[in-house]
Amino acid sequence: MTAAPIPATRAGRPRRVVERGRRRSTLLTIIVWITLIYFLVPLLWLFVSATKDNSDLFTSFGLWFGRSFQFFANIGNLFTFQNGVFAQWLANTVLYAVVSAVGAAALATACGYALAKYRFRGQGLVFGVILGSIMVPLTALAIPTYLLFAAANLTDSVWAIILPSFVSPFGVYLMRVYAADSVDDSLIEAARIDGAGEFRIFGTIALRLLAPGIVTVLLFQLVATWNNYFLPLIMLNTPTLFPVTVGLAQWQATASAGGGAQVLFSTVLTGSFVSVIPLIVAFLFLQRYWQSGLATGGVKG
Repeated sequence: MTAAPIPATRAGRPRRVVERGRRRSTLLTIIVWITLIYFLVPLLWLFVSATKDNSDLFTSFGLWFGRSFQFFANIGNLFTFQNGVFAQWLANTVLYAVVSAVGAAALATACGYALAKYRFRGQGLVFGVILGSIMVPLTALAIPTYLLFAAANLTDSVWAIILPSFVSPFGVYLMRVYAADSVDDSLIEAARIDGAGEFRIFGTIALRLLAPGIVTVLLFQLVATWNNYFLPLIMLNTPTLFPVTVGLAQWQATASAGGGAQVLFSTVLTGSFVSVIPLIVAFLFLQRYWQSGLATGGVKG
């Protein structure tokens, strides 16, 4: 007596397998949509809030527009309040983030390449210290960093924000893992046989192969410096040197103090929305490099 055959689909696969795959795809689709909503709802709330005046912020539904569309009026107030200091804060943030990201990516690339492709005494110890430093919270290093820069008379300057941001232990670790597999040792040996020096090999061969990883580190450090709040808070005293994080926090404190003597809630929310736009543009522009860098590093690492 033979068992009844399992009904098959047009492609010849058992129907049970296809149905199980459909259930799995449906579940993953639901999870993706929930995750998407989770991340987009705060952005939607921020945009909607930027279109309201101060009264509508507290009298209307948070995820829908108010009685009047005040977005452009809020933008005008944002860039004219206190003689347009927000534009200075935004320019400072761009300066801090771009210079820090480029510097951190360059140092992490050189250090990660050296750890991956050269053998020297104490190599394991150096890499172990770098791995250990990843576990140290940045807030724990803020006070020692401040004391070090105060001794060097570098506080309340742009260098007090840029120089600490050059150090990216996670970037070094990522580039070390990425360089270990993306740069073939045979290419390095062939270049050495042809008479190329180490700096030429690094500049003409390694950098091209490491480009996705470099962009990944650059993007991570760009976001980290852009969103940095605690370090500028303790390092800077001059308002014209503030990034948007510290400047908007001071406006929020002014609006909340004294029962709201200065009603700045709509201005602060509009400034928060404007400050997010450059990061969105950076993600969209560097997305393909970022995805390819993570995917290649994850597969080969």
